[in-house]
Amino acid sequence: MNSEYKTIELMVGLYCRKFHGTKYTNCSECEALLAYAGQRIEKCPFGTEKPVCNSCPVHCYKPDMRAEVKAVMRYAGPRMLWRHPILAVRHFIRARRYSGKRSK
Repeated sequence: MNSEYKTIELMVGLYCRKFHGTKYTNCSECEALLAYAGQRIEKCPFGTEKPVCNSCPVHCYKPDMRAEVKAVMRYAGPRMLWRHPILAVRHFIRARRYSGKRSK
């Protein structure tokens, strides 16, 4: 779950730098999104067996926050492969591992 948080933290950082013009820290809006995502990850009912959010049968984000996280992931996801390749590959492997469990 720490790697899940680290991944979203880096993605939000990439997004904030590009769209909000920050350099070393995130803006208050992105910090609030990151705090919310951290709470959701921490309280995930799947615990250590947590699938990636896209493959999860339970949507624990509020609709507006879910839309924001989707926008962040849509922008930062492809860039993670170049900026943070190990975390990106781990995320891809987790997504593939749980993709078959979605319908259960």
